[in-house]
Formats: sequence, C-alpha cells, structure tokens
Amino acid sequence: MMRVREVVNRIGAVLTALLCAALAVSPASAEDGYDLWLRYAPLEPSRAEQVREVTGPVAIRGEADGTVGAALDELERGLGRMLGDDRGRKSITLTRIADLSDGEGWLADSLVGAPEGSFAIAADPHAGTVIVAREDIGLLYGAFALLRHLASDRPLPEMARTYRPAMPLRLLNHWDNPDGHVERGYAGRSIFDWWHLPEKLDPEMIDYARANASIGINGAVVNNVNASPLFLTKRYLPKLKRLADAWRPYGVRLYISARFSAPKDIGGLDTADPLDPAVRAWWRDKADEIYAQIPDFGGFLVKANSEGQPGPQDYGRTHADGANMLAAAIGDRGTVIWRAFVYSAEDETDRAKQAYEEFVPLDGQFANNVIVQVKNGAIDFQPREPFHPIFGAMPNTRLMLEAQITREYLGQASGIAYLAPMWSEVLDAQTGRAGTVAHVIAPVGMAGVANTGSDRNWTGTHFDQANWYAFGRLAWDPSLSPQQIAREWAAQTFSRDETFLGKVVPMMLGSREAVADYMTPLGLAHQMATGHHYGPGPWVCDLARPEWNPCYYHAADSEGIGFDRTAYGSDALAQYAPEIARQWADPATMDERYLLWFHHLEWDHRMQDGRTLWDAMIARYDAGVAEVDAMAQTWAQLAPYVDPARHRAVSESLAIQQREARWWRDASIAYWRSLNGLPLPDGVRVPEHDLDYYRSLEFPEAPGK
Repeated sequence: MMRVREVVNRIGAVLTALLCAALAVSPASAEDGYDLWLRYAPLEPSRAEQVREVTGPVAIRGEADGTVGAALDELERGLGRMLGDDRGRKSITLTRIADLSDGEGWLADSLVGAPEGSFAIAADPHAGTVIVAREDIGLLYGAFALLRHLASDRPLPEMARTYRPAMPLRLLNHWDNPDGHVERGYAGRSIFDWWHLPEKLDPEMIDYARANASIGINGAVVNNVNASPLFLTKRYLPKLKRLADAWRPYGVRLYISARFSAPKDIGGLDTADPLDPAVRAWWRDKADEIYAQIPDFGGFLVKANSEGQPGPQDYGRTHADGANMLAAAIGDRGTVIWRAFVYSAEDETDRAKQAYEEFVPLDGQFANNVIVQVKNGAIDFQPREPFHPIFGAMPNTRLMLEAQITREYLGQASGIAYLAPMWSEVLDAQTGRAGTVAHVIAPVGMAGVANTGSDRNWTGTHFDQANWYAFGRLAWDPSLSPQQIAREWAAQTFSRDETFLGKVVPMMLGSREAVADYMTPLGLAHQMATGHHYGPGPWVCDLARPEWNPCYYHAADSEGIGFDRTAYGSDALAQYAPEIARQWADPATMDERYLLWFHHLEWDHRMQDGRTLWDAMIARYDAGVAEVDAMAQTWAQLAPYVDPARHRAVSESLAIQQREARWWRDASIAYWRSLNGLPLPDGVRVPEHDLDYYRSLEFPEAPGK
C-alpha cells in the first residue's frame, strides 16, 4: 500500500537475508503510517525459517482474476516482504470447494453450511498450506488471515482451522459530505474525491478496500447520515458506480445514506409521504436506476425524524411506514438500514428513553429487508454507557449494532483511546431477554462510524488505526478479546518484539478507561461543550433544547449529582429486563462505573469502599490523569522499537492528551466545587485556574463540527 516504490530492489537471496536480519532488530525508517497494519515487516530469521517450512510458492486452482487475483497479489506482496526471495519449499494453494479432487473432500467438510466469506486453512504435511473456500471472497479473506497470523508471530499450528464470520454485515458508515468536510472527523478531509470522480479514481480507494477486506469489512456507506440529496441524482450515479466497481474485487459493497425528503428536494413532488403512490413510485424508479448501474448495490441507510432530519413522522406516519416504503422499492436486491437514533425537543421524557418508546411498539412491523440500526448506548457514543435497552426488546425485528470508531466524545484526535474494550463491554452484555447483545445482532451485523480521512496515516493519529482494525475484527468474531486484537495490531503495525508488546498492549487496554475517568467518571455522560464536543462544559445550562445541555445529564446542585433513572426518577431502568435492571437498581451493590447514569446521589453518599462520592469522583479524575502520564512514560521507553517519525508523532499526541486530561479534570472539579462548596481531599492538587477561566475558553477552529 505504499505510494513510493522501495528505493532498493531486492538483488539476491543473500543480500535480502542480510537486509531482513538488519531490519528485524532495528526500527524501520521513514514510515508514515500509510501502510496501516499491512506493512509485512521482515520476519526474524528464526521465525522466517519456521514459516518457510509451511509456505512457499503461491498457486491457484482455476481462474485467478478479480477477487482471487487480489488474493494472489496479496500473498505475493506479504510473503515477499516478510521472507524476501527465499520463499520456502512448500506451496500455498488457493482452491474453491468446487475445484477439490475426490480425495480432498475432508477439506470442505468444515465449511458445510458455513456463511458467506468463510474459509479454512489446512496444513498438508507434503504439499504445504491450503486455503479453501466456497466463494472467491473467502479465498481473499483466507489470504489476509494467513498473512495476519504470520505477521503477528502467532504459533503456526493455530493457523490450521476454519474461520467463519459471526455476522453477515460488517459495515463502515462514513459521515462524509460532498464538499469534502467530514462531520465528526478528525483525520483531515474526506477520502472521497467526488469532484473528480468518475474520471479519476484515486489509488487510495483501492488501498482503502484492501484494508477493509483484510479485517473482513464488507460494506461502506459513503456519505453522511445527515444526507445530501445529491447522492440520489443522475450526476452522482456514475461516481458511485466507479467506486463500486473498484471495490467489488475486495468484497466491499457500496451503500448510500438517503435523504427521506428526496422526492420533494430533487424529484419535483410536493410531498415525501411514504404512503403516497407517487412517492412510492419515485423511490421504486430511483432504486431501479441505481441497480441498473450497480447490480450489487447494498442499499440505503436512513436517519429520519432525528435532529431536524425529515422523516415519515412529518406526515403522521411511523418509522415502519417509512422504512417499509423504501424496502418495497429495493425488494430483494438490497437492504434498508433505519437508524434508531431519535430524540426530539417536543418529547419531555428522559432522552435515554425516547428511542425505546418509539421503536419497541413497532416490533414485528418492519419488512424482512429492513434493519433497525441501534447505537451501543441510549444517549450518543459516550465514553461509557450501559448497553441500549432496545437490544433484546425487539425479537421480531432485525437489529444491528452501531458503534463509533471516530472519537467524537473521547478526545477526538488526541492521544490514545483504544475502543475495543468499550465495544466488548456492549457485545458481552447480557440482555436478560435474548442472550448477549452479540447474540441479538449475530443474524444481522455491526456498523461503525468511520474514522478515516485524507491524512497520510488515514486516521489522524497512528493509534486510531487500532480502532478501525478492532472494529473489523470484532464484527467478524465478537468473542475475540481486546487484548488479542491489540497484540495483533501492534505486532503488525509497530514491532513484534515481546518487550514492546508487553508494554504497549496493557497501555492500550487501559487507555479508554483513562479517558472515561478524566472526562466522565462514575457514569456521568455528555459533559462535553456544545457544538464541537471537544472540551468540558458541565456549566452549560441555558441552551434552547434541554437535552443539549450538560446540566440536563448531571443534574448537579449543592446537594448532589447524577441522573435518577430509577422508578423515583425517569424510570428508564424499567426498559431493561427485570434481572438486568436489578443489577443497577441499588447503589450499594451495583457496578459503580454506571453509578451516576442511573442514580442521583448526595455528595456525601458512601461508596462501596467507604469513601464519599465526592472523594471517589476526585480519585477517578486523578486516576485518569495519572494513567495518561503513565502512557506517555511508557511510550517514551519504546523508542528503540519504533521508527523515529511515528514515535515522535505519537509522543506529541500523548503530550496533547496529558494537557487535555488536566484541563478536563481541573475544569470539572472547579465547577462541581462552585456548586457543593466542598474542600478537596487532603493532598489533592487544586485546579490550575479558576472557573471563570475555563468557562471563557472558545474553540472556533475545532475540527469535525
């Protein structure tokens, strides 16, 4: 995936071996992050010799164009970089099930009934390594899995097994606009050059598809959910077709966000009522027009009647009415993904309850090709939220999990916040009704709001690449541990050295908890300043809509703090299954990480360890700051294992995070003290500035607004 060709050509097995050995023990030079986790750095000599015992020349049975050609190219690239010219003595064979010989039926047995994209890797003691799949995309996934295994320094015997995706849809949702601005994006401008398409296709579009295929992502919604109707015009169809054609060999299907009012905006109609025959005919014709050019078009993603976006409720219709109208237009060719992220100023109930109240009564009313896409929590991608109560509450509706890879509320483009632990918390959560959240979404899939941009390293900071990687890996297999994923990513991206991995993986695993501590400890939520969501703003209480105010969520005064969602408050707790609600009902026994999400408590409330709530909050703020300091110190020690350019970039980003952690901690404590008048515990540092200073800060240049 490098844009600049290697300066030194490989000129023989001896010279290559010497070069590989040198690179294996010293940091690479002039790396910029563009290669992501697909660097395929040379293996240590001992590891390389082990790999040569099971790999060698690459072969294919049958046709080798398109997807299979991409698989062969990837194996040649990866093995060439890792092993040099001495490629081993046993072949790697790609074969479709249909091309197996009579005596090789055992290779296909494990794939009987397996979902699309599944593959098996087998180690033949005589012939070498065999990758077998039913579909061509399975062979490509198998090639990437083999290379990932080798590049991660994992034990070779573990390689031989069957790999099945846990869920069929593994999508990225891009919040990119036609003008190149990315809403809540912190890695530069959009990667999609709509101005020059379809004539010019940037090479990055192929590298983007490669990266997605390497982790099993099989779809991308290319535009913002706050959708422009441009994407439904005839002018944009050739642009979309060019992208879809480029991505097809990598198994990435193209989707678009559709503006619900498009029949009025660009269709010449005076209504977008989903029950109006003219509206239904317009959408049917539009779908036919798209599928005539893009036969594998994935479908529409829709944000409706949320944050001012048009929708069926504008005409007295339900979400099911709107979704089913689009589903009828698409038919069995694709899917309508209807977002459950809804809240309105007119509804005075707890914002955390609104999606449940609007959607659960519609269970069973959605068409078979409609998916309801539900955020991981009931508010909005906060550093920590309990899982959304809709999961498990709509057994007759296809539900999909929506996570956010871009860090809108977790420091944006600063420092490190590895999000796999957050997503695993949700996926592993018991719903009390239908198993875990992972079980609920397994028949459908998982979507992630993408964090890619035009920055050379794709994601703004090098460690944000880990979140793109982790999303794909968890969508393929939610049973993978955040630790295993972090180790895989770090080994492929930076260094396989055990000393390096032994330090960087624990650092990654603790990073999200640090952010939650210094921003929103003990279950606080939505304490970010309005608009840019960049820094703290717990003092904001005067915005027109109550649910836009941080004060709405912390409900703090001189007596206490927290949002009461028990039966004595909003009763949002009742939306969960009774056995789950009981786990959070009693402050004396519950997981205190969610304490202030569900309870309004006095400042002197006694925590489970005997401390007061006030003392515990201060301790959490300080723990978050201390963890960021520890990350910076750890990273400084790892300079010998990372090329200087990337090490410096991460160090600078961590220095920003250290400053921001103190800012969050000091500003928040200063505000809480203005309400409760309580002294700080003995030995605790006083905020650097007074509250007026923090309230005066403005950030008109903040990205991603």
